[in-house]
Amino acid sequence: MLPKILISRAIFPEIIARLGQHFDVTSNQDDVLWTPSQLSEQLQGMSGVFTTGGERIDAALLAACPVLKICANMAVGYNNFDLDAMTAAGVLGTNAPDVLTETTADFGFALLMATARRVAESEHFLRAGLWTRWRYDMFTGSDIHGATLGILGMGRIGQAIARRGAHGFGMKVIYHNRSRLDDATEAQCGARYVGKAELLKTADHLVLVLPYSASSHHAIGATELAQMKPRATLVNIARGGIVDDAALAAALRNKTIAAAGLDVFEGEPKVHPDLLTVPNVVLTPHIGSATVPTRLAMANLAADNLIGYLLHDKPLTPLNPAVLSAR
Repeated sequence: MLPKILISRAIFPEIIARLGQHFDVTSNQDDVLWTPSQLSEQLQGMSGVFTTGGERIDAALLAACPVLKICANMAVGYNNFDLDAMTAAGVLGTNAPDVLTETTADFGFALLMATARRVAESEHFLRAGLWTRWRYDMFTGSDIHGATLGILGMGRIGQAIARRGAHGFGMKVIYHNRSRLDDATEAQCGARYVGKAELLKTADHLVLVLPYSASSHHAIGATELAQMKPRATLVNIARGGIVDDAALAAALRNKTIAAAGLDVFEGEPKVHPDLLTVPNVVLTPHIGSATVPTRLAMANLAADNLIGYLLHDKPLTPLNPAVLSAR
């Protein structure tokens, strides 16, 4: 009898077909957004679940799903997982790192450029039929080449953004991280380590790429925004909740900073209403990894983890390996 797994959101048909070779698959191709209780009902009798980053796996759900063995996230982030509760319940969590690094860094740089050069704001102006003549100061933005790029969070994606800035645009790259990179990696990225206060006051363009946790909640709020340059831009491609969106909207309205580009939001898919009323912000709906090859690679890695663990006891990217050693 094949192990039963649940695919909790709509996904590529070829991924369903691949998993169907190994498991009894139930798939939510109608892409219904289940409540926690509905997800719990769907998980009854399931050995594994393929999640996409928004489905909350916590102690209450785990207590109601005693057969569950693995939750495989099709995302590099995993703040939807209560890893402590999962470890206590003997349930493995996995994520999808590496395969989205370069694509997300590409998008981060695209969002940075759109923000600095006021692309969205000027397009809205043009579409509204307001462009009637050239003017010397019309939508003047900030240079990227030669500017100082600040990166908060210097993991894989942060390093990829640093390389693009340093080697592609001749930017001076500074970064802050929980721990400093080794000398060789710093040289490869063309980056220099600084304290958070120096990062904030020095960066012309600040990109956030740190993971979300209780300690990083509202890492950028009113106090931090006030320390930035008035002509600075802020880009968040990390996770919602790292930025205090209400404080950011106020800072944009008051011109505390020049502009922002956001791909993630606190409480998404809801967006703080104040952000929708300021013109100097570029807003995108969490599409940093949204290319077909990358999303397929993410889905295949989640599938690899389900197959590797449930059939061979060898997951590729475990988040709580203590579960493996306890077996």
